[in-house]
Amino acid sequence: MTAELSSASYSLEPIGIIHSPYKEKFAVPRQPRLVPAATAQIELLGEANCPESVRGIEQFSHLWLLFLFDQNLSAGWKPTVRPPRLGGNERVGVFASRSTFRPNGIGMSAVEFRGIRQEGKQTWLDVGSVDLVDGTPIIDIKPYLPYADCIEQASGGYAGSEPERSAVHFCDSARTTLAAHPQAHEIEAVITQVLAQDPRPAYKKDQPDNKEYAVNLFDLNVKFSVSQSIITVTAIERF
Repeated sequence: MTAELSSASYSLEPIGIIHSPYKEKFAVPRQPRLVPAATAQIELLGEANCPESVRGIEQFSHLWLLFLFDQNLSAGWKPTVRPPRLGGNERVGVFASRSTFRPNGIGMSAVEFRGIRQEGKQTWLDVGSVDLVDGTPIIDIKPYLPYADCIEQASGGYAGSEPERSAVHFCDSARTTLAAHPQAHEIEAVITQVLAQDPRPAYKKDQPDNKEYAVNLFDLNVKFSVSQSIITVTAIERF
């Protein structure tokens, strides 16, 4: 006997919005903590925008962020997906993946907590090792509890280990442009860690590729090419 479905509907109001270096979906890390240099700020909204809502949060080193894949909601979802870790060819069930195309478009990330700031009436949370696009709506924040959330003997299935990383080089002109940026050191680390994961579509990774790609990070358009698993930053342009 099947359970009777409730006719009730539910709505979610964002409690915050994140401001991150990732200005588009392309090249966002596929999991949190893969780009430790990437920091972000959560702008609390509405009734959540008050110091009382985060009282005591400084006791925790990491936080769970629940958020909406807002850029994908209109595209809908399918019961099966092609995970990049399987080369983008093999299908698995959507609930056996972390696909961004989901029935309710909800994502979750464990991020590093870096502090609270109060600017007038605005409360901010600083976080690190993020994998969220700039402007992503945050729908909840919960403390990460090591004793409950870390399962040492867990199996990761087809994604049981971290993805391989490629070597990243900057051409002279790109490095010169970057050196003039006031955040050069931080930005170089983020660019290197993002591109080391080779953000191209999975099916491209075992094929010759003469194409030049571009990704928007911070206030920069970063162009790169890939040859024999070596990624070269060919140009950096300010917006």
